[in-house]
Amino acid sequence: MAVVETERHGEVMLIRMNRPERMNALGRDIRSGLADAFSEFRDSDDLEVAVFTGTGRGFCAGEDMKESVEAGAPRGGGRGPVLDDPFQDGTLRKPVIAAINGFAMGGGFQLVERTDLRVAVRGAVFEMSEAKRWLLGGFNHGHVAGLPHPIATEMALGFRFTSERLYEVGFLNRLVDAEQLLPTAFEMAEHMLTLPPASRVNTVTMMRAMRPGVTPELDRLADALRDHGAQSDLMESRRAFVEKRTPQWTGWDDPTDRDRTPTLDSVKDE
Repeated sequence: MAVVETERHGEVMLIRMNRPERMNALGRDIRSGLADAFSEFRDSDDLEVAVFTGTGRGFCAGEDMKESVEAGAPRGGGRGPVLDDPFQDGTLRKPVIAAINGFAMGGGFQLVERTDLRVAVRGAVFEMSEAKRWLLGGFNHGHVAGLPHPIATEMALGFRFTSERLYEVGFLNRLVDAEQLLPTAFEMAEHMLTLPPASRVNTVTMMRAMRPGVTPELDRLADALRDHGAQSDLMESRRAFVEKRTPQWTGWDDPTDRDRTPTLDSVKDE
């Protein structure tokens, strides 16, 4: 059975992650399958809108921790999909609707935020997990989503959100019972197909361009902060997860580094 399944429904392509026993975690196989599916969607002259979903109780659990530990490096040793993934690299011109069937954690949350429209089941759980796995939390996600600063901070620090709350703050377009998830997503897709093709393509392009971005100066600060602290904690977080134990953090290789945290002023002249 394929870890990524596709179905064609007229001009709509359903892309479904199908690794429910691992909550559709992003291992090499599933990344490669998604690259194939989104490449097929991009290249087809007959397909105009994608509906993106998962099977089981999770939409996507994010990074495959077991695979990372086996490889001895985060994200499976840095090995991405076999093929370029136009959805991940931002070159896909066609709209994508997320149909979120359950947990969307870490990299799974990032898959959701790349989509143009989002419908989720009631009770789904979301978490931006970067603060748990890296040396810098997910500082940009709430900003890109246009969320108020306190909520963006909560998101960056790895707190969990329910679909009900994310619907209230405007991150989700629709909130539905489970049996209405795909029908609602397809209804949204069918509406988009009633639009003039140029209008649909141009409007999606414009709306993506209007998303807030992080300034180059803040990106430089983020790069400096990612290097600030004990790099060994990256793999410790993953080993502890796989071994189901409390992490034993190092924090800083040199304890005095704690008082030398990079700041915006310190990276301005770089």
